[in-house]
Amino acid sequence: MHPADALTERLGLPIRDRDLLAQALVHSSWLHEHPDAARGHNERLEFLGDAVVSLAVSEALYRRHPTDDEGVLSARRAAIVSTPGLARLAARLDLGSFLFLGEGEAQRGGRVRPSLLASAFEALVGAIYLDLGWDFAKDWIVSWAADEIAADSALTTLKSPKSRLQEHTQRTTGDRPLYRLLEAVGPDHEKQFRIEVVVDSRVLGVGEGPSRRIAETSAAAVALDVLRSERQAARAAR
Repeated sequence: MHPADALTERLGLPIRDRDLLAQALVHSSWLHEHPDAARGHNERLEFLGDAVVSLAVSEALYRRHPTDDEGVLSARRAAIVSTPGLARLAARLDLGSFLFLGEGEAQRGGRVRPSLLASAFEALVGAIYLDLGWDFAKDWIVSWAADEIAADSALTTLKSPKSRLQEHTQRTTGDRPLYRLLEAVGPDHEKQFRIEVVVDSRVLGVGEGPSRRIAETSAAAVALDVLRSERQAARAAR
């Protein structure tokens, strides 16, 4: 059986180029261990898929929410195409079970890591777009993310922790949070970042992740929890 056959059945699409689909499943760690076993890893496809996903979701949201302004539409899109949002779509597809990962990456939980799943989902979309074209790719993305696109969530639940923290600091101090890199360790393909966020001269959170953006988001989420606890304590003391 071709390595992409099982995924082809799961997708429900008339895939023609199964080698390209298989490439979308190849993480760089696996190609490093098997340099002659695939046409390449999936990072170029990820680059393309990122743009395809963003446009497909943007168009679908524009049509589904005709009364939303640009800011609300942007927040809705960010909630869907963020790393957690795309990882959720990938998990719905059980994409992690189809990936080709290096031994070390697999042992470290790569099949369920949000950043890796999100990247693989974008690579998959890139392969679908190249093989079948825009209409197939768009319709598949919209159908797979139908619940998220149709959701009428409150705006505050759509915004990322970084956005919510920045809005808080602008209301209270007029400044922006300061994100400081504490360390970045590991080889390029699996580097881990550790970042702290400073608000009004106080370190309110520290986050870790496989990219600066993810680490900053994690730090912001911790900071929001700290601020929430402080507000609750202040109300209780009154």
